[in-house]
Amino acid sequence: MAEARSAPTVGQIVLGLRLRDLRERAGCSFADAAYALSVNTTTVRRMEKAEVGLKPPYVEKLLRMYGLSDEETASFLSLVDEANRPGWWHSFRDVLPPWFSLYVSLEGEASLIRAYEPHCVPGLLQTEEYARALLRTGFPAADEEELDRRVQLRMGRQRLLQDPDAPVLWAVLDEQVLRRHVGSPAVMREQIDRLIELSRQQNITIQIIQFTSGAHPGMFGPFQLFRFDIPELPDIVYTESLTGAAYLDQRPDTAAYLEVLDRMGAQAAPVPHTEAVLGEIRKEF
Repeated sequence: MAEARSAPTVGQIVLGLRLRDLRERAGCSFADAAYALSVNTTTVRRMEKAEVGLKPPYVEKLLRMYGLSDEETASFLSLVDEANRPGWWHSFRDVLPPWFSLYVSLEGEASLIRAYEPHCVPGLLQTEEYARALLRTGFPAADEEELDRRVQLRMGRQRLLQDPDAPVLWAVLDEQVLRRHVGSPAVMREQIDRLIELSRQQNITIQIIQFTSGAHPGMFGPFQLFRFDIPELPDIVYTESLTGAAYLDQRPDTAAYLEVLDRMGAQAAPVPHTEAVLGEIRKEF
């Protein structure tokens, strides 16, 4: 009944949480649900945590047990079918690390994305040539075909910023992001022009923490915070290492990161000054 996969989609996470709520409202224990499906309690726990896929026949059996009507059950099962459909990024699984596929799913469903980046321009804001130069450095053994695939994936992610229901993106960049040469001077000029253009977009806010601002509370490394319009989903913070990533959703953790973002936003150059700061740095390339 369990269908393993590299990472759940946001839809699968939400349905797992809803199954948990339905079970608790019905007064059923893990053991009750496990007995109904002829599985162990660990499997039921993993279903509710979206650690395994959901097969409609077994979900239907649980929904009947939890007292849902025929209409409610049919509606829930349609959501299962939708959540189990591969996302557009599934076709890039040859260049998409398993630990990053959840990130792309969260990014696509978020209503607000707040990010701090001390090293490079965030992927959603990169030009194609900047992305190519960055990826060539990150994957020195990759041939041109693989690099093309990685660039295409990154450019594909950016489509969400132009959607009618595009998320609000608020990115705080360290000044060194803009001064670090990635590719040629022409690549950097194009990238800064792109940031200026995007900063004028209603749903995008870009701030720069200048060197003259001194030390700031985000100096431990880059991170992103996702917020959703989906009631079941809490804020989720993403942090990355060389070989993996961590997804934090406990309130004390996300609140700490949110506080740091707010403090950095206050310390960075005011939003109305962003274009001028970018323009001055562009003159140096």
